[in-house]
Amino acid sequence: MAREVFDDLAAFALVARERSFTKAAAKLGMSQSALSQTIRHLEKRLGLPLLTRTTRSVAPTEAGEKLLGTVAPRFEEIEAALASLNALRARPAGRIRITAGEHPALSVLQPALAKLLPSHPDIQVEIIIDYGLTDIVAEGFDAGVRLGEQVAKDMIAVRIGPDIRMAVVGSPGYFNKHPLPKTPQDLPAHNCINTRLPTYGGKFPWDLERKGREVNVRVEGQLTFNNSAMRLASVLDGLGLAYMPEDQALEYISNGRLIRVLEDWCPSFPGYHLYYPSRRHSSPALGVLVDALRFRGKTM
Repeated sequence: MAREVFDDLAAFALVARERSFTKAAAKLGMSQSALSQTIRHLEKRLGLPLLTRTTRSVAPTEAGEKLLGTVAPRFEEIEAALASLNALRARPAGRIRITAGEHPALSVLQPALAKLLPSHPDIQVEIIIDYGLTDIVAEGFDAGVRLGEQVAKDMIAVRIGPDIRMAVVGSPGYFNKHPLPKTPQDLPAHNCINTRLPTYGGKFPWDLERKGREVNVRVEGQLTFNNSAMRLASVLDGLGLAYMPEDQALEYISNGRLIRVLEDWCPSFPGYHLYYPSRRHSSPALGVLVDALRFRGKTM
């Protein structure tokens, strides 16, 4: 195959997967106009339109879908073969792209990377904070982090963290003005700090449980965030009650800046897992990272 045709096919496959000339051009390191010209040359050579273009989207035509189904797996095989060549190096090398939520990135990934990277200078790690259920294959990630119950069945999943327990907390200043909630039914009377995550399509519910009795509470309040830093700052400022991972609150509970309530209603659940498609497992760099992250403690 002529080098020019190979390059054109690779460019087409990337545009078709990304459904965007902008994203594909950025990944290829070329201008949108040059990429558009490349696709037009390929379409002219084949005598068929491969992409349907509108002002808002790009989608493969019937011919484009057929071509993509043929060439995309071949390019994936080539990428995997190139990645496997790293095994011939004396040290694991390469870039690893991971998508994760803010809490696992800070509580699990960051401590592991602090220990791993100094002894592996040829490994580069890119972490993208994302609360959605990202398709890691379609978005070009090597791995993702989710709670165990959220990992797709066709992925390899490795547990990387302990069980997680939530905590309902408020500041002393807040409780000087409001009574301590004794049961989940008391929460609607409080100013609660909400979290909105794309995973749920709405505000994150407060899932409480005691002695097998589960209560799903939809709380209301003046504040809603999509990150944990502002939620923590707001509860410390006395602006309401917050429902957060226990490890984020324990320091402030111990020094008296936060008061924990409804502790017997906060259950534990399986912690975070790193997941990835099986074809990625051949990367030595990813293998080193998986081993560094693997949770070796006790679970429920």
